[in-house]
Amino acid sequence: MHVISLSLSSIFFFLFLTSTILISPVQPTTSKPPAPRPHRELSADYYSKKCPQLETLVGSVTSQRFKEVPISAPATIRLFFHDCFVEAKALVESHCPSLVSCSDILAIAARDFIHLAGGPYYQVKKGRWDGKRSTAKNVPPNIPRSNSTVDQLIKLFASKGLTVEELVVLSGSHTIGFAHCKNFLGRLYDYKGTKRPDPSLDQRLLKELRMSCPFSGGSSGVVLPLDATTPFVFDNGYFTGLGTNMGLLGSDQALFLDPRTKPIALEMARDKQKFLKAFGDAMDKMGSIGVKRGKRHGEIRTDCRVFL
Repeated sequence: MHVISLSLSSIFFFLFLTSTILISPVQPTTSKPPAPRPHRELSADYYSKKCPQLETLVGSVTSQRFKEVPISAPATIRLFFHDCFVEAKALVESHCPSLVSCSDILAIAARDFIHLAGGPYYQVKKGRWDGKRSTAKNVPPNIPRSNSTVDQLIKLFASKGLTVEELVVLSGSHTIGFAHCKNFLGRLYDYKGTKRPDPSLDQRLLKELRMSCPFSGGSSGVVLPLDATTPFVFDNGYFTGLGTNMGLLGSDQALFLDPRTKPIALEMARDKQKFLKAFGDAMDKMGSIGVKRGKRHGEIRTDCRVFL
C-alpha cells in the first residue's frame, strides 16, 4: 500500500524489515559490536549506561527537522524520515560508536514522529540487533493490503501474536496520512467485479473521490487523506469517520462492518484518550515481535544499508 506518512502497512514493514531500510551511508568506524546478551529481554533502559543520551540525541534530530519543514505532519513523517534517520544514526555514532543498532534508532524515531503529530508518547524498549538478511518476497505476506478482508487481517495479526483489539487499535494509525488512488479505485467504479461502487461508501465522499480519481488516466500522482476529518492530527478521527462510512480504504471500512471489530472501533471513536493509550500499548507489544539478539541472528551496523 503506497501511502504518505504512517500507515498500518508501514508499521508492519517497520517492525519486520527495519534492518534493511535503504539510507545514505554514515562514516565507518573500526569499533567492534558489543558482546551479545542473548538471554536479556528488551528494556527501556537498555542503553542507560553505555549511551544514556541516546533518546535525547535522536529526539534533537526529529524535533528540529519537524520544525524546519513547513508542510503537514503526515507528509513530513514520510518525506524526510530516511534523511532524519541517517542524521540521527550519524549523531549517535559520534557519541556512542558501534553500540546502538539501526533498529533501535528507528524505533525511537518512529515514536517521536508519532508524538510530534499529536499521538501518544510511549516508552520504547531497546536492545534489538539488526537482522542479517531480508528478501523482497517476504514483504507481501507480512503486511496488510488496502483491500484485505477482516478475516485476512485477523489471521495476519494473530500470526504475529496480536489480538483482534490490537488489530483495530493499530489500524487507527490511519488517522494521519494519505493514499494513492490505485489503492481504492476499485471501490469507486467496480467493487468486487460488480461494475458498481462499494455500497458502504458515503455518496458525497464517492462523488468527491471520483472527481480526484478518474477511472483511467490522470490520477497516478494524486493522494487523498485516509482520515477526511483531521488528516494532520493523530487523534481518533479515523474511527469517527468509519462510523459515517467515510473510510477511504476497503480494509478500513470493513472494520466497521464486521461484528468482531465494530464494537472496538465504536469504543475507540467514543474515547480518544483510551485510543491513544491503547495505541501506545500496542506499539510497545509490536516492538517485541521478531526481535534479533546476538551474533548468531543479528548484528549492530554502523552503516544501516550494509550487512557486516
